[in-house]
Amino acid sequence: MDELKTAMNGHMDQMQELVEKISSELRIGMQPAMDNFIGFFHAIDWKEPWLVGLMVFHFVTLIIILTSRKNINFQMSLFLLSLAGVYLAERLNTVLSDNWKSFAGQNYFDRNGVFLSVLWSGPLLVFSLIILVNTLFSLCQLMVKWKRAELRHRAKLSTTKQD
Repeated sequence: MDELKTAMNGHMDQMQELVEKISSELRIGMQPAMDNFIGFFHAIDWKEPWLVGLMVFHFVTLIIILTSRKNINFQMSLFLLSLAGVYLAERLNTVLSDNWKSFAGQNYFDRNGVFLSVLWSGPLLVFSLIILVNTLFSLCQLMVKWKRAELRHRAKLSTTKQD
């Protein structure tokens, strides 16, 4: 029994060392990405009115999505609108990069559209995912209701046949 405990303790020590090595390697490997991510957000002037308006738009859209979760038809229209917004992001980036001086303090709109992808398309894709998950839950609930109604109907048929 002591041999088993010793082997288990040795195995646990090896696992602990392995987890520590993996986590330190991940931290070291992710550090440049985190620095770039933090630098990206520090380079943005968050007090610009159009950015505040964009954040308010995303917040209001999220509230609308959460409060209308029972209305599947409205949710589907929001889903299609958010995916259309993502689809049109490239064109929007082109238009905004051509006219940035009229509304922004600096040109955030590069050729690759990173800024717009992060601050426009990213939240819209998250909203689409929320709507999709909600729709799947609603579909599952509908299937359960349908099956229960079918079972009740069969039970009624079987009781009327017995009479």
